[in-house]
Amino acid sequence: MNVITTNSQVTLHFELSLEDGQIVDSNFAHEPARFVFGDGNLLPAFEEVLIGMTVGQEGQFEMTPEQAFGARNESNIQRIPRSQFSMDLEEGMVVSFADASKNELPGVIAEIGEHDVLVDFNHPLSGRTLTYRVQIVSVEEAA
Repeated sequence: MNVITTNSQVTLHFELSLEDGQIVDSNFAHEPARFVFGDGNLLPAFEEVLIGMTVGQEGQFEMTPEQAFGARNESNIQRIPRSQFSMDLEEGMVVSFADASKNELPGVIAEIGEHDVLVDFNHPLSGRTLTYRVQIVSVEEAA
């Protein structure tokens, strides 16, 4: 099996970069990644463009925010009283919070005020158009 289908286990090299060419993540200099189509390890739009690709093939795809990590949502930016933090804070650091269901929710410290802290719960890549580059190493039928 050399063609990627929705029933494939795929080994590939990948690279994600921003509009300005800055590389966000890449494994081209390392071991390739392996995933089973539909297992949730890749975003659906990242998988969809792989259908029909073959071993050895390379591709480059532009992903809009809606296809990738979503649009930025201003309601995901919240002010939290500084008194609720028992640690030293720095802008840009990621802090783990618990949502109402006790699930872990990472937030980026966007601004530190005298009385409150602005926390951004958007995905760091939300609102960004990404370029997704791949090289297919192997394709097998998923078990």
